[in-house]
Amino acid sequence: MGKLEVECCDSVHTHIQTINQVEEHMPDEMLLKDLADLFKVFGDTTRVKILYVLLQSELCVCDLAEVLNMTQSAISHQLRVLKQMKLVKNRREGKTVFYSLADNHIQTILSQGMEHILE
Repeated sequence: MGKLEVECCDSVHTHIQTINQVEEHMPDEMLLKDLADLFKVFGDTTRVKILYVLLQSELCVCDLAEVLNMTQSAISHQLRVLKQMKLVKNRREGKTVFYSLADNHIQTILSQGMEHILE
């Protein structure tokens, strides 16, 4: 695969009106950091697999471990990260804890991401 070259301007000329307009609409630095942290969570294949499984059905850790052919410990570790980022939620039924996607935004993020890579 060849080196992809990035095009640059031939001369330096700033467009002040456009720059001001863009700066007006830039989110706060902390919000951008939070957004970057959210996308980092999607940078792990195991976490993406867990989210895809939970798109299909609410499952307990035992079922997730079976479906993904992983240990319950490994699944629990990843679920902790997903829960911290508010991507999954859980509910207890007796001694069993079931996990599901936190809301419809996660499905949208996964669907649009998949659509983008399939283009």
